[in-house]
Amino acid sequence: MTPPQRRRRFPKASPEPTPQPPQEGQNPPEGPKKNPERLYVITGPDGTERSELDLVTLIVAHADPPPSATPEQAALLRLCTAPLSVAELSAYLSLPFSVVTVLLTELLTAELVTARAPVIRQALADRSLLEAVMHGLQRL
Repeated sequence: MTPPQRRRRFPKASPEPTPQPPQEGQNPPEGPKKNPERLYVITGPDGTERSELDLVTLIVAHADPPPSATPEQAALLRLCTAPLSVAELSAYLSLPFSVVTVLLTELLTAELVTARAPVIRQALADRSLLEAVMHGLQRL
């Protein structure tokens, strides 16, 4: 039996051209630059205090994005209809953790989202609960 073949959803239209080595007297072509100015524009001046958020803090949105929201804030609000961690939001938006915390702080002060600690399950179940389940099963 042969395994199923995967197909690309969006096949590339044309292969990328191979880079040519620079000739004498030419500067090497520069690759894509990271744009720190863009991150500054997204977050604004860093004079505000940040909320105490860590990677596993769960974020839940309360409302739809208001018209005054930036595109990044609107994307955060659309993603947070179900609880998501700050690490997941950072990955989905391809933004650094620090930028996402600044955006979330603004949304928290506007009360558009809430942050809560993740639900931690107990390592051992409660003994009385296990005994109640056992007695219920024995009655069946």
